[in-house]
Amino acid sequence: MSTLPVFRWHLAPDGYATRRQLRARDLRPGGQDVAAQLERPRRRGRPPLVAYLYRVDLAKPVRPMTPGRWRAHAAMMRARRTCPACRRDAGYVIPPTLGVCVTCAYPEEQRAA
Repeated sequence: MSTLPVFRWHLAPDGYATRRQLRARDLRPGGQDVAAQLERPRRRGRPPLVAYLYRVDLAKPVRPMTPGRWRAHAAMMRARRTCPACRRDAGYVIPPTLGVCVTCAYPEEQRAA
């Protein structure tokens, strides 16, 4: 097992990119292993922040969205907007901290208005 090259924050050589940087270029890692890592030191004895790097030359283009993927995405978003208590579309993503729409979470405030 070989160890990964480690670079300091902002000092990675050209040809390496994080997942977000690849995505900004419409690329994906495409099954390749992590090629290197960045480390950002932190204070007070905390462990460093780590970002994994992939080789840009081995990256593949992002797969296009098919009609089936668009339908699945729409269904997923519809499920995130549907209140489990009243089964209505809230028109926004239900906050996980509430678990239900604002109307169901605070019914007494809705009656007073």
